[in-house]
Amino acid sequence: MERTQRLRVTFAKGEEVKYISHLDLMRLWERALRRAGVPLLYSKGYNPRPKISLAAPLAVGITGQREIMDVSLERPLAPLDFATAVKRQLPAGITLIEVQEVYVTLPALQTLVQSTHYLATVDTSEETTDVEVRVASLLRAEHLRRRRREKEYDLRPLIEELWLEATDEDQCTLGMKLRAGEGGTGRPDEVLAELGLTDQVERITRTQIHFAPAGET
Repeated sequence: MERTQRLRVTFAKGEEVKYISHLDLMRLWERALRRAGVPLLYSKGYNPRPKISLAAPLAVGITGQREIMDVSLERPLAPLDFATAVKRQLPAGITLIEVQEVYVTLPALQTLVQSTHYLATVDTSEETTDVEVRVASLLRAEHLRRRRREKEYDLRPLIEELWLEATDEDQCTLGMKLRAGEGGTGRPDEVLAELGLTDQVERITRTQIHFAPAGET
């Protein structure tokens, strides 16, 4: 009996597909993997589904430079062969970056996510020092009370780092590292709302997902 396999896929989600939902992205990947002919492993039960899992859903309108996904296969396939077959089936806006084999016994990918990095570019005519004052004021706050889906929560502990990454004549780019996990997940749009920059957003990109070592979960 052949052993099953788990492949960890790193990919980029670009401008062409930034407005599709998480569910649509999962359907896109499922169709691409089926067309590529890879031996997907399916769940048991009345409605079997391929065992595909994304580390962290990406909000609509946000691009991702290094999104992470685990794909389970019913029999081993060389990562290079997987990548070669799958690349031919991907639409514009989805770019396969890397494929690695990982242990099938590792915890679920979603349980390992600790934080995420974002870059947010906003249109602003403010001086650099004025933007820095906004950032410093937010970071000094002990609490940032907000509501999400009719529930109140504190945004402040979800912001691990916030900084001014770059400035241009009419734009500035903010970097942020936001906590993710059972204790809550920080969202870049809500950080920008606290900064009073919601209406000036040009683009938001998730640049990195940080994971805890498997033994720390």
